[in-house]
Order: sequence, then structure tokens, then C-alpha cells
Amino acid sequence: MNEAASLKGVDFIDIADISRRQLESLLAGADLLKRALSGQIPHRLLESRSLALIFEKPSLRTRTTFQVGMTHLGGVCIDLGQEHMQMGVRESIADIGRNLERWIDAVMARVFEHDTLPRLAASCRAPIINGLSDRSHPCQALADLQTIRECCGGLDGLPVAYVGDGFNVANSLVETAPLTGIDLRLACPEGYEPVAEIVAAARAAGGKIHITANPREAVAGAKVVYTDAWISMGLEAETDARRRVFAPYQVDSELMAGADGDAIFMHCLPRPPRRGGDRLGPGRPPVGRVPAGREPPARPEVAAGPPGPGRIGPGRTGRVHPMTQSRPAHG
Repeated sequence: MNEAASLKGVDFIDIADISRRQLESLLAGADLLKRALSGQIPHRLLESRSLALIFEKPSLRTRTTFQVGMTHLGGVCIDLGQEHMQMGVRESIADIGRNLERWIDAVMARVFEHDTLPRLAASCRAPIINGLSDRSHPCQALADLQTIRECCGGLDGLPVAYVGDGFNVANSLVETAPLTGIDLRLACPEGYEPVAEIVAAARAAGGKIHITANPREAVAGAKVVYTDAWISMGLEAETDARRRVFAPYQVDSELMAGADGDAIFMHCLPRPPRRGGDRLGPGRPPVGRVPAGREPPARPEVAAGPPGPGRIGPGRTGRVHPMTQSRPAHG
């Protein structure tokens, strides 16, 4: 874990901020923590440390996993909702950063505008962790990589398909490509692709990234099929237009039929309730659940456990993996 130790005190705002060796060390460290948790081995590595949680957006998974994770690691969280801070309204971002650095050891911020994060980092000596912004979601990407590695046995050369909105989750997955060697195919409607400069930088660094408007092209032979919500928080005004644009990008049993026979399906959640239930095939457990007796340990500092078996379509078995936004440790 020497490479991970090099991240001590360093901001974690984007996947592109870390090296391949640092990423590998983070995932290896997360594996160790997961085994320690499973074996009930104490791992209070952050005893007496404090983490401030800044939430401009509502949160279920991010809030819960960071709080429970800090508890298991021996630290404490201070939950700072926007109703208390009114960041940029009641106080400037700079003043908030200068105050927090005097009291706490690190800050996790879940914000609307990505620009808030470097501004906060510039005024706060405590490290800043990006818990989600309108540009990237690096903690989600770390958990995704650990989950994929556990289910598929490795990352280098692995065909991974992302179908839907090229928003923050997609941007962070793109940044993982040159660090992991995954064969990343993204199917996005025209005008909804990942940020062009992020894609260009990842390709220049050696990332294998293919972007198409055809979901079937992206999914063909994929070992992992991933999607996200069509309407992220803050984009509700675009609801009707987005439903029309993304209707052909639904991941259902027909689309999954083109993936590898043992492909896993992933959704980072939240997933709005649907009338009529799931569309991934009869007999298959809903996304986000596994059959009784196969539940992963509900712990935040490690990725969820093995997926449960399910039905991808008539006569074809596959796996669905619950995405719990669990967090690998990151320095």
C-alpha cells in the first residue's frame, strides 16, 4: 500500500489526478479492508480522525457509506447539509474552507457545480474528496472497478459497455480506461456524450475508448453492461426531452442478449420506481438486490460482494450486481 500512502493529504477530485500504480494500490488496500471486515479483524486506521460531509444534493448511498465507513475505520463524520452551510450564500466557499481546515482532517463534498471543488481545495489545507459533481464521480468509479474486478477476475482488456447519458459517472469511467486497460465502449445519444476534453486526455494517455450512438454496437460481447439515470439531480427541467432522447437506450433483456453470456449488469442508482417492474427478464431479481443468502456485507469501505444469479432473458442466465456506492479506501 506504499503507493496509496503517497496520496495522504492529497485532494481526490478526479480519477485523472492519480497514477496507475496509485489506483492499483487503492484497490488492493480496499481488498484488504474487505477481508478484514469479513474476518471481523479490527481496522480502526482513522482513530480520532474527523471527516466533514458537505451535501448540496440529497444523498442516500454517499451519506450512509461515508458515515458507516468512517465509523468502522475509527473516525467520526460531521454532516454539513446545505441548509446549515448555505455555501456561497451565507458564507463564501473560501471562508468555509479556511474554517474547516482548523477543525477537521478531511472534507467530502457532494456538489452541483464541479468548480466548487477546486475553489474549496484552494482555501482548505485539509484534503478534499469529490463525492459527486456535475463533471465527475470518482468515488463511484473506484467502487465500480473493485466490483468489476471481483466479478470478472481482472480489468486489462475487459470489454465494458456504458449505455446512456455521458454525464459524471461516464466521465469518471473514461478516466479509468488508461489506468486499467479496460476496453470501454460508450453508447450515448448525439449531444449527450462524455466531455470531449476528458475523452481526448484519456485517449492520449493510452485509454481504449469507443463512442457510438448505437447501444447494440457498444454492448456486443461486453462482459459488463452499465447504465445510469437519465435525469440526474439538477436536470429535472429536461425530464420530458430526456425521456424521448434516451428511450432507445434502455437496458432490457433484448439489449443484454447481445452481451457476453456471463455478463454482469450494473446501475449506480438511484433508479426511479417503474410501473410494471423490471425489464431485464422474468425470474431475475430486481437491480440492487441479490437472492436470499447471497447478500453482500453492508459496509461502505469495500465494494459489494458477489452478484446473485438471475435471468437476462428467456433461456439465458446471467448475473445482476447491486450497486451500493460503497467506497474503497483512498488514502
